[in-house]
Amino acid sequence: MNARNQKVALVTGASRGIGAAIAERLGHDGFTVVVNYAASAAPAEALVRKLQQAGGQALAAKADISSSADVRRLFDAAETAFGGVDVLVNNAGIMTLSSVADTDDASFDRQIAVNLKGTFNTLREAATRLRTGGRVINLSSSVVGLLQPTYAIYAATKAGVEAMTSVFAKELRGRNITVNAVAPGPTATELFFKGKPQEVIDRMTKLAPLERLGQPKDIADVVAFLAGPDAGWINGQVLRANGGVI
Repeated sequence: MNARNQKVALVTGASRGIGAAIAERLGHDGFTVVVNYAASAAPAEALVRKLQQAGGQALAAKADISSSADVRRLFDAAETAFGGVDVLVNNAGIMTLSSVADTDDASFDRQIAVNLKGTFNTLREAATRLRTGGRVINLSSSVVGLLQPTYAIYAATKAGVEAMTSVFAKELRGRNITVNAVAPGPTATELFFKGKPQEVIDRMTKLAPLERLGQPKDIADVVAFLAGPDAGWINGQVLRANGGVI
């Protein structure tokens, strides 16, 4: 455990998978961590206890990022507990795979609401509330480059996130805040495995020249780099963390 750096990181969708790995790594690096969750409190509270037992400070905070009011309350909770936010990690997201022809309105609207509007909601709040010298790290996806069938809506939301990343970096001129995105490839999480037959999992495992799935830790390490002192000159970029898939 590094010495406390007194900086506060807010990680959305942090109760499991990549988000939990990010929260744990940032906690290890000395950040105070706000662990956001949307529905189930138990995993988020368990992660908070784990971070506290390791000597860190953490808070579980419920918010549906698709709701602008929830996002305002999320930042309020971070400010009340810890005085402010230095690092925003936009990890929360959902994925429903179907062809364009087979995608119903509810599925389309929900992915737009969480993945695209949710990121917009947190960025809008961060625009006025993130402390000077802070970092914004959005989660995109390497499907923006792969563009496989059935991924149209999900890829469209993440392409929108990448566009907002670049624009937002420019809009924060003069604040010494960097804005970047990380685009994971196939990563061994519940979101990835859900609904996929073993044949598809096996094929996607072999896509990368490194011939394995990414692990949540792989993505957390890249986020930690962007949140840390060595990435101060990286701004407005998308880092594809996918083992060479694309």
